[in-house]
Amino acid sequence: MPNVKTKKGVIGILTGGGDVPGLNPAIRAVTIRALREGFQVIGIRRGWAGAIGVIRDEKADNSETYQVLTEEIVNRAGRTGGTFLHTSRTNPTAVAKSSVPVHLQDMYKNEKNDLTEEVVKNLDFLGIDYLIPIGGDDTLSFAVKLYQKGLKVIAIPKTMDNDVPGTDYCIGFSTCVSRTIEMTNRLRTSAGSHERFLVVEVFGRYAGFTAMLPTMAGAAHRCVIPEYKFNMEHLAELLVEDRNKNPSKYSVVIVSEGAMFEGEEMVFQAATADAYGHAKLGGIGDLVSAQLKDLSPKYNNGKTINVVNQRLGYVVRGGDPDAIDSIVPMAYGNLALDLLLQGVHGRLVVLKNGRYDNMPLDVVTATKKTVNVNKYYNTERLRPNYESFEMRPLFIMTSE
Repeated sequence: MPNVKTKKGVIGILTGGGDVPGLNPAIRAVTIRALREGFQVIGIRRGWAGAIGVIRDEKADNSETYQVLTEEIVNRAGRTGGTFLHTSRTNPTAVAKSSVPVHLQDMYKNEKNDLTEEVVKNLDFLGIDYLIPIGGDDTLSFAVKLYQKGLKVIAIPKTMDNDVPGTDYCIGFSTCVSRTIEMTNRLRTSAGSHERFLVVEVFGRYAGFTAMLPTMAGAAHRCVIPEYKFNMEHLAELLVEDRNKNPSKYSVVIVSEGAMFEGEEMVFQAATADAYGHAKLGGIGDLVSAQLKDLSPKYNNGKTINVVNQRLGYVVRGGDPDAIDSIVPMAYGNLALDLLLQGVHGRLVVLKNGRYDNMPLDVVTATKKTVNVNKYYNTERLRPNYESFEMRPLFIMTSE
């Protein structure tokens, strides 16, 4: 229902980018606190796609673009994974001609169209006073644009890659790490039974946190990450050495999807890119596996070592959130409401050195968050450094 004002105003909330466990608990936290403080809450469906798709006509059916949230709705979904508001990778500043909503197609006929002004008008039509987007750096980069246009925005960081700048923690990361450890440990039995290498490919386009933390926790002997181009022969030699030292005769490497061979670039599944210009990654694990098998005789007395090769993909981002991805979203949602009630906006809620805080929203676009190779990654051993843990935060590698 457009332009419905309550005593304190209307809050819009949306989720954009990839799904992760913890999104629904965040939506629940925002909604319950907001309702009890006297606000109305509108959930915008399918991320920025819903924000551009609203038909500004009180008689129009907008059920596909937004819904009014209640405690009953969010309580039912709040303990589950994914996002009941659904999501998309829509970039309102570069909407493909084929993705322009039907009712706007006469106005926007270019191959790429900037629908930012439509989003601003649609949020005004819905009577939204405050916007709380939950997403990664792509989703939140558009939130920065809206804030610069005068909208009151408070953002919540989400991405299983944990690479949103300004915060030590993004919703979804803990569950991803937990699942990666669990799945890798399950695969050990097959690798050990057949005395093979185990190659596990995980998400991580530009940042290697999803490979580093499971390796640090003991899930793998080695890991290769986007921040350091690795030598394939060196990796093969190390893994043969690891296998020969292991009584069960297997060794494990975790490979970030964005990892690159020395002298080469990222491996893409296809040439097409998403709305933010990112081509779909995947396949580096296959290449590493094939080359490990080919190189293994050189370091294993002429004998070939076979490979168990597994791309974890969506199994680490599906299902219910773990404890941390249930608690942190609750805290982030309430932090956002604390700021809103104080009349503060243009902020990103964060965890810094184990404490909840907030940062200027434009930190999202001001820098990049990647693994500090010199500090945390042993380039000779192709694994994390196991030293200098004193006074480090929970997940060791911070936003610094």
